[in-house]
Amino acid sequence: MELLKKLRRRRYSLNSFIAFVVVVIFVSCLLVMLISVFRLPEVSQEDGRMSLYGMLKIRRIPKEERKLGDLGKMMLEMLPDDLAFTVFVPSEKAFRRDLKLKANNTLNGLKENDNTYATISRILGFSAVPQKLHSVDVPFGKEISLHSISGFKLYVSRRLDGSIVVNRVHSARVDLRKGEIVVHIMNGVIMDADFEQSVEPDDEAED
Repeated sequence: MELLKKLRRRRYSLNSFIAFVVVVIFVSCLLVMLISVFRLPEVSQEDGRMSLYGMLKIRRIPKEERKLGDLGKMMLEMLPDDLAFTVFVPSEKAFRRDLKLKANNTLNGLKENDNTYATISRILGFSAVPQKLHSVDVPFGKEISLHSISGFKLYVSRRLDGSIVVNRVHSARVDLRKGEIVVHIMNGVIMDADFEQSVEPDDEAED
């Protein structure tokens, strides 16, 4: 009789242990599934790598808004590409829409005394930062402040899709490279209020 009681206790202990293991495995699997569903991968094009989620987000932006046109290339050529800079370059569409600027047939057609050259120089002063800043360097939920090479203050934040926002201007493409320069293509032009006001009459005249 005593032996039978011992066997029953052992069987009960074994069943309890098996039930505990099953519960632990079930909870672990549930947690893994929840993390897989709700995790939002970060977008990074550094070294040519990009998450699938980030690629899909970029594809939803019209190609024209992601394009680094001749004016953007001209802006980058004003900086030495062997020094660390970050430049928030307006897209080709943003140059045309916000500044009414169009490149002449070739970059060679833009002379140093051309008003286009002077305007782009001013925009570069507002948009270039003398350090590298990749999108992943900007923490979620926080806004960081930087000073451009002209002393203009920039406020940078990062969205859940990996894109960045600079002074309320959203990015169209992030983390491109030109030598040591990090390039972010923006859906608008970063500039101070005085310069923005100075280009408004041209906008009205074009309209």
